[in-house]
Amino acid sequence: MDFDEVYHRYSKDVFKFCLSLCRNHAVAEDITSEAFLKAIKSSNSFRGQCSIKVWLCQIAKNTYYDYLRKHSRITGLTNDMQSDSDFVYEFLDKDEAFRIHKCLHKLDDPYKEVFMLRLFAELPFLDIGKIFSKSESWARVTFHRAKIKLRESTQNDKM
Repeated sequence: MDFDEVYHRYSKDVFKFCLSLCRNHAVAEDITSEAFLKAIKSSNSFRGQCSIKVWLCQIAKNTYYDYLRKHSRITGLTNDMQSDSDFVYEFLDKDEAFRIHKCLHKLDDPYKEVFMLRLFAELPFLDIGKIFSKSESWARVTFHRAKIKLRESTQNDKM
């Protein structure tokens, strides 16, 4: 695997995916860089069961989760310096995001993968269909069903 070619071909897509996760340009750049370094180190673990782009986005997602865990330990020390209203708002926002991610994690494949590829990697339905060796229509229907399942799951999780 020629990583120069892989990087030039997929770095923008992985960066967009990271940016969709964290909504911070600098953090997305760092996570993208770290994800590619991890991919180089673990290139022998790529089995070809999915596209390289999907594999890289999975590494980036895990890298982002590592970042969140590390960042939460650091911000946990400074929470007492924030005003009460800021802390409550941040907690509610993180709680809601965690609940949605938890429900997303429980989705079965291919719903989970299609949903993540569409929303986080911002892939067109045609490309998603190609990844799964299916049609664009299949990708659209699967994404729609994933949204329904996720909506139902988040509703049930609130109760």
